[in-house]
Amino acid sequence: MSKWKIALAMSLAFGCVSVISAQENSATVPKVLQVTREYVKAGRVGLAHEKTETAFVEAFRKANWPTNYIGMTSLSGRSRALFLTSYATFEAWEKDNAAIARNPELSSAIDKAEMADGDILDSLDQMVFYYDKDLSLNPKSDLAPMRFYEFTSFQIKPGKESEWREVVKMAKGGYEKGMPDAHWGMFSLVYGGTEAGGEYVAITGHKSLAEVDRGFAEGKKFQEAMGDEGMKKLDAMFADCVSGTSQTLFAVNPHMSYVSEDWIKSDPSFWEGKSSAASMPTTSSSHEQQPAQR
Repeated sequence: MSKWKIALAMSLAFGCVSVISAQENSATVPKVLQVTREYVKAGRVGLAHEKTETAFVEAFRKANWPTNYIGMTSLSGRSRALFLTSYATFEAWEKDNAAIARNPELSSAIDKAEMADGDILDSLDQMVFYYDKDLSLNPKSDLAPMRFYEFTSFQIKPGKESEWREVVKMAKGGYEKGMPDAHWGMFSLVYGGTEAGGEYVAITGHKSLAEVDRGFAEGKKFQEAMGDEGMKKLDAMFADCVSGTSQTLFAVNPHMSYVSEDWIKSDPSFWEGKSSAASMPTTSSSHEQQPAQR
């Protein structure tokens, strides 16, 4: 298969793919997505990391903090954890951080948790993404049933932004025609990048990994909708404007996530259960990450 077929036909075909703020119940997708990525020292992955992350969850829960987040652990690539927080605006992010700073009890609890967490981390980095409505297709607002997430990144060649947008526009037409149930959310990296050119990430939520199976099984519908000439044109345009792609798969970890009471009530066996989603194929839910200090 071509890079494009792998990158979009498989990873973007199923699931809801937008991260929705806990403060908002509308279908509006918050613009700002803050991502913290933690690499854990060898031998400290699993329960050891889960234990240090629980301290953050307990601190926010005790403070009844309004900003929620999702924690998840990798099922592919180098072992790592991601924490996702979304905000309606950058101003909302600023206000959230300022409110934490004015809360001495919460700030102290976070500092203590960060010290314990830092002892088992090999490295940590943070990135900020901005939601691109024009490059997204029918994003859904209910992420509570999602248990797994795919992240597909696209590195855009310098000066090829407009061509990239045309590529996605063409692909959207193919999905609308051949796979009308497809949904995805596209985010551009605005802070934290190191490469020349632009970077975009498509986030795909899955209720179970059976949806990935269906993606592979039904991927031909996209190709059929595009037609042979359409696929040739799409592949050529893709190769002209994209220098590289990568895909990673993550499982939501309920013990590392601080989610709303509504989410917990929707599936208490998952969010309050003793088993971890990081152990693999179950079902899980996802949402946002905690404040920027995480």
